[in-house]
Amino acid sequence: MLAVINTGEERTLLQGISWNLYENLLTEIGDNGKARLSYYRGDLEFMTPLPSHENYNRQIERAIVVFAEELDLDYNLFGSMTIKRPDLEVGKEPDSCYYFANELAVRGKTKLDFTQDPPPDLAVEIDITSSSLNQLTLYATLGVGEVWRYDGKTLIFYQLQSDKYEIVDRSPTFPILSPDRVLEFLTDCQIDGINQAVKNLRKWIQTNL
Repeated sequence: MLAVINTGEERTLLQGISWNLYENLLTEIGDNGKARLSYYRGDLEFMTPLPSHENYNRQIERAIVVFAEELDLDYNLFGSMTIKRPDLEVGKEPDSCYYFANELAVRGKTKLDFTQDPPPDLAVEIDITSSSLNQLTLYATLGVGEVWRYDGKTLIFYQLQSDKYEIVDRSPTFPILSPDRVLEFLTDCQIDGINQAVKNLRKWIQTNL
């Protein structure tokens, strides 16, 4: 039986959805940029990002790229690509995702099979309006090693340990980075603009390396 639960203007939860229907929906709307889909064993959530959601997402991505460059890390950006495991009946479109430790394993690939290819090393989840699904459960099932979750005020870093996430005070990918420093960068973006915020962040990284 299909149940529809409205959880606000930006999120809609459908229940009783088969994997085949989820796959068909991905084909129809999954890549148009207007909605992001999360699927967990019959439950399907549509999320339509607001401008503030996307603004935070892009600013956080800018900080991640600056850190990767300053720390001279190989990286790859896969945005909100669909990470899906039909064998586990789980699918997720993060706000942004990145490869660092496993960058070489996906370098040059335009299509990934997550039953064989590694999941992203880091995913960013902007959660301004609360999700009806436990997004961390989805990420853990998919094996994403690090998740940053931002609700518009608070940023939390999670590290996957065994099969669940633990809150950590430093990024596993960028050991000198705390959530507070990312929040400071976001504030700088709002007050001084992104260009100056990036300059400030680069200077901070170089000082603290």
